[in-house]
Amino acid sequence: MKTNKLLSSAIHVSSEVGTLRRLLIHSPDRGLGKVVPSKAQDWLFEDIVHLDTMRKDEYDFYVKLLLYFLDPEKIKGKLKEIDADTTRSFYIPGSDNYFNSDRVVDIQKLLGEILQDENIRIKLTAAICGIERCSYATQNELNGFDPNELAKIFISGSLSNKRMLFAPLPNLIFMRDIGIVINDHILLNKPAKSARTRESILAQFVFFHHPMFAKLKDNIIEIPENERHFLLPDDEKASDYHRCTLEGGDVMMVSPKHLLIGCSERTTLYAAQQVMKILFEKNIVDTITIIKIPKKRDYMHIDTIFTQVKKNIWVLLNSLGRLGDEAKKKDVLHFFAPKESNPEFQILQFIKGLEHKPIEIENLEDLLADISRNDLGCNEEVQFIYSGNNQFPYGEREQWTDSCNLLAVKDGVVIGYDRNDKTLDAFRKKGFRVIKAKDLIAKFEADELSPDTLTNTFITLPSAELSRARGGSHCMSMPILRD
Repeated sequence: MKTNKLLSSAIHVSSEVGTLRRLLIHSPDRGLGKVVPSKAQDWLFEDIVHLDTMRKDEYDFYVKLLLYFLDPEKIKGKLKEIDADTTRSFYIPGSDNYFNSDRVVDIQKLLGEILQDENIRIKLTAAICGIERCSYATQNELNGFDPNELAKIFISGSLSNKRMLFAPLPNLIFMRDIGIVINDHILLNKPAKSARTRESILAQFVFFHHPMFAKLKDNIIEIPENERHFLLPDDEKASDYHRCTLEGGDVMMVSPKHLLIGCSERTTLYAAQQVMKILFEKNIVDTITIIKIPKKRDYMHIDTIFTQVKKNIWVLLNSLGRLGDEAKKKDVLHFFAPKESNPEFQILQFIKGLEHKPIEIENLEDLLADISRNDLGCNEEVQFIYSGNNQFPYGEREQWTDSCNLLAVKDGVVIGYDRNDKTLDAFRKKGFRVIKAKDLIAKFEADELSPDTLTNTFITLPSAELSRARGGSHCMSMPILRD
C-alpha cells in the first residue's frame, strides 16, 4: 500500500511491523501524581511514580521519537525551543504550543474536541457522573469548564486546583488496551477491572463521535456481553466461560488475515469466542489463533511475553518457548509428572468455516515461525531473541520490566526500555544497533541519521519511572495506520 493512499485512509492496520503512520497515545497526566500506595493495586498500577521524572525525563522522549518517525515537520529544527520550555506546553493538548499532529494523536486532544459539541458534552458528563456516583451539584460544576479542561478532569479525576472529584486513570497511558485496529475495523475492548470502566466510556465516545472516525461507525465492533450474565450466580459470572473481558495487549494483528488473541489474567475465553464469531461473520480475518497463558500478574497480556521485531524476528520469554519446553523435558521429574488435563499454556488455531476442528500448536515458537514464513512470506531464517539473553535469572527479571514489550515503528526498528541490559546484549548479538533515544534524536536533528533509512535498530527509552507502571512501548501505543 502506497504512503499517500494510506494517509488518505482513516484507519488500517494489518501487521505488527509495517511502517507506522498514525497512532493514538496519552501522555502522563496529573492523575498519575495522585496515586497513593493504598490504592495502587486497586487502580492497577504497580507502584507510585514520580510524575515529573516520568514526563520530562522519559515519556517525552517517546513522543519526540514518534514525531520524528511519523510527523517530523512538527519537531525538526524546533528541539532547542521545545526543551527550553519548562512548562512542557509542546506536549499538552489544548495549549498554544501543542504539537497538534494528526499522526501522533493524544486521546485527550480528541476528547477535548468532541466535548465542544454541547449534546456530546451533556451525555458524556452524565455518563461519567453516573458511574462515579457524583452529586448533581458536581455534575453542574463540570458543565462550567471549557472542553479542554473538562477532558483533563475526566481523565485525571482532579481539578486544576488539585481537588479530586473521582479516581485518576493512571492506566490510560497504556493506550493499547482501549481498542485495536483490525484491518479497517476498530475493536473496542472490555476492560477486566472496574478501575478502567471510565476509560472504556471515554474511548467509546471518542470513536463514535470524533470526525477522525466519522466514516467508520459501521466498522466499530463492540463485544456483546453474555445476554444472561445478570441471571448468573456471582461465582459463575467470574468464570472464564461466562465473563466477557478483553484488553488490547492480548490482541495482535500479525498479518492481513490472521489475528492472535491471548486468554490471560485480563482476557477471557468467552470474550475471545465472541470476537472470533464476529470477525469470521464479517469476513474480516480467516484465521484466529487463541493463546492461553498462565493467569499471572507478571504475564498480564500476551504482549508482555512476546512481540514482533521484524518480519522474521521475534522477542520472547524463553520459558514459554521451545527452549523452555526442552529444559522441562531434560528434567527427570518431568517424565514422571502427571499429564495436565487443563494446561495453563495452550495454543489453538481456528480457521473460518472449520471452527469445530481447531489446530493445536504445541509451541509458541512454532506458531511465530509459521506466521513469519507462511503469513508474511519470509524467505529469511526466522530468529528469536530471548528476554535476558536466555540467562537465569535475567529472563524473568527483564520480562517483568517489559523486555518483550516492544513497539516496531518500522520493520526492524523498535522502541524499548534501557534497563534490560541482558536483552539488549541479545539484540546486539543479532546485529542490531542499540542507541539511546536522546542520542538518536540528536542525530536526527543534526541530519546524521534519518528515520527513513534506519534499519535493525533498538532505540532505548529511559525507564526508571515508566517501568514501575508495568507496561512498555507496545502497551503505550494504539496504532491506527500502518503500511
